[in-house]
Amino acid sequence: MDHASAHLMEFTADAGEVTTVESAFTHEAKEETLVKSEGGMQQKEQHLEAEYYRNLGDVIKNFDHVLLFGPTKAKAELANILKADHHFDKIEIEVAQTDKMTEHQQLAFVKTHFSKQ
Repeated sequence: MDHASAHLMEFTADAGEVTTVESAFTHEAKEETLVKSEGGMQQKEQHLEAEYYRNLGDVIKNFDHVLLFGPTKAKAELANILKADHHFDKIEIEVAQTDKMTEHQQLAFVKTHFSKQ
């Protein structure tokens, strides 16, 4: 995951289905807001980032064990938000720093991680 998108993969025997959640704060939205004002851009970015994390949290609520990984600090930001929310108290949330990966590498990483459990 990063600040732009998150690939959601459920670990099952036939793991292979990937759902992507995109942040609404696209490059176009950033440029449009920046034309108006820099302060407005930061406020819009924070609002859309919070919405993005909320959308991810809505999906994560359905699981017992979650692994957040990726090359940016977005995974740690999301983990901190989830850990502060008591709705996620019973969900085991792990964070792993990784390089940028292809979808196949991501699936292999998830499979390897959860096979060790």
